[in-house]
Amino acid sequence: MIETSLVIKQLEGFESKLLEIGELLDFPSLVANLKKLEEQMSQVGFWDKQEQALKTTQAVSNTKANIAIYRDLETKINDAKEYLQFYIDEPEEEIEHTLTALLNSIEVDLNKAELAVLLTEPYDHNNAILSLHPGAGGTESQDWAAMLLRMYTRWAEEQGFKVEFWDYQPDPEAGIKDATLLIKGNNAYGYLKAERGVHRLVRLSPFDSSGRRHTSFASVEVMPELDDDINIEIKTEDLRIETYRASGAGGQHVNKTESAIRITHLPSGIVVQCQNERSQHSNKNTAMRFLKSKLYEKELQEQEMALAKMRGEVSDIAWGNQIRSYVFHPYAMVKDHRTNIETGNTDAVMDGDVSQFIAGYLKWKTQNKTKPN
Repeated sequence: MIETSLVIKQLEGFESKLLEIGELLDFPSLVANLKKLEEQMSQVGFWDKQEQALKTTQAVSNTKANIAIYRDLETKINDAKEYLQFYIDEPEEEIEHTLTALLNSIEVDLNKAELAVLLTEPYDHNNAILSLHPGAGGTESQDWAAMLLRMYTRWAEEQGFKVEFWDYQPDPEAGIKDATLLIKGNNAYGYLKAERGVHRLVRLSPFDSSGRRHTSFASVEVMPELDDDINIEIKTEDLRIETYRASGAGGQHVNKTESAIRITHLPSGIVVQCQNERSQHSNKNTAMRFLKSKLYEKELQEQEMALAKMRGEVSDIAWGNQIRSYVFHPYAMVKDHRTNIETGNTDAVMDGDVSQFIAGYLKWKTQNKTKPN
């Protein structure tokens, strides 16, 4: 039997949270803006300026998605109210099951919507390029990087995202030397940007015959996959392009030809590589997309550093400045040092349950943006 007073209280909480989401979205302005954008699209000659037209259609798509989020939740909450009244009038088991399922669905959707409306930066809705790099420490750090690779792959699959290996360099002994993935799905970059930084592991080493405790580090880079209309100038004379024999994405195959591509951007020193496809041409195109994203990310970091310098902030990007610690021994805990969110369920986290940390970071970042300097 459902306790109706508890359901009423739950629905009131849902409505309160939906109201907050509506305020974050500025819902009336959102609807007005959609009308304005659609009027622009209906004008003669709209597609004459391709670049501007593409930006407008993307803005329409994003605006419609946010409106749909709000209206779908509004409809579901009203449906739940009706089912609750049906149940009060006639407490049948079938109505109870339907109402319970609807309430659970609303809770999940509200949590997703709460995160989605926090994604307001230019490329939050894009696919994400995620790169993993072991820190100093050889086998220990390489194994840790491989564990993180599995964690993010599992998380992406749970979100319904597609994972495509661009580069994968396994170590003969254990772990990986480097890996780069394209994670495809709406808001992939917006979510995964929360994971950018250094990740620290403390555990009893499986590679130490004495069973001593070791600390390992790995860094995670996250960049948006940029659209073709984003103008990042890359001069041919600034590139050194090399080919090599691929080991295969995830070790699935070894190419007999030198189809893998490594591109060095000489002015910045940025190196990208791709071995996902058997075609050298396809790998080169992918590597250029990767380089474009890395150059964009570098530009953003330089802007952030310049602003921090103007504000008098000091930030030392070093292995000691990890964003998150994963402790397996002498106790079990994963703690995010930015938000102080922590959990003792290390197994679940390593199986891909990182959404709580992503949500916490997005909320923390929004709150810090609103604070005066």
